[in-house]
Amino acid sequence: MSLELLPGDCFAHILAFASPRDACRCSVVSPGIRSLTDSDAVWDNFLPYDYREIIARMVTPDVFRSKKEIFMKLCEPLLIDGGTKTFWIDKSTGKKCYRLNAKHLSITLAENPLFWSWKPHPQSRFSEVAELRTIWWLEIKGMVKTIMLSPDTLYGVYLILQLADRAYGLDCLASEIILEFGSFKLLGTVHLCRYRCKEQVGDCTSHRNRNRMLGSSLPEGMPCEREDGWMEVEIGAFYRNHGGDEDQNVKICLREIKGQHLKGGLIVEGLEIRPKLF
Repeated sequence: MSLELLPGDCFAHILAFASPRDACRCSVVSPGIRSLTDSDAVWDNFLPYDYREIIARMVTPDVFRSKKEIFMKLCEPLLIDGGTKTFWIDKSTGKKCYRLNAKHLSITLAENPLFWSWKPHPQSRFSEVAELRTIWWLEIKGMVKTIMLSPDTLYGVYLILQLADRAYGLDCLASEIILEFGSFKLLGTVHLCRYRCKEQVGDCTSHRNRNRMLGSSLPEGMPCEREDGWMEVEIGAFYRNHGGDEDQNVKICLREIKGQHLKGGLIVEGLEIRPKLF
């Protein structure tokens, strides 16, 4: 029996067990299959249950002709909530991803211009990022509500940062990280400095080259370069269950308060929460 002869609702039910990527692959089989795979019944299965609310929170409103078009639009990072967050869904899985601007974080003395400055950044979609002028007590806290995320998903939390040319004091001591989720508590350390090349790698002229040449040998807890020009360091990970933790908060803290030396030049764009890939 040809798939094109299946009723649309049966075809949509079958593809509900597949992925958005599989649906796109099916669409190239024939014009008839493409018509079935492009239907709203199929793509409704891949959209977040609250996609209408997310669309309403977009900074730049848009009009969509189909649910597939909505899905493809949501695969792009979109500014929401007055430009203080970006939202997107993973194209291969349909899982939710967020980036929270530094304004959503609790940064010690962030409102004191002697210690931190807030300014636009050419590589950020947010109106402002936080740049550390000088301080010895470095502490950054954040919170994520699990209800805003996709269920049955292992999420990673990443600090999105850059290091100004004048950066100093950040490589003296590792920063402590704490991730709390219900009764779960993760403790660890990360480094807020560029990784120095090993001698056998040779003369590396940029951090991007270092990452490419060292590959998986980049030590755990070191920032890695991103394609968007920023760096990221993983704070921790947690599993968002299907039920039972809708009202729970994930609390994140990064701090370096043991070394009483001055440090500066850290640029913080915010926190990114996205599914971990294996």
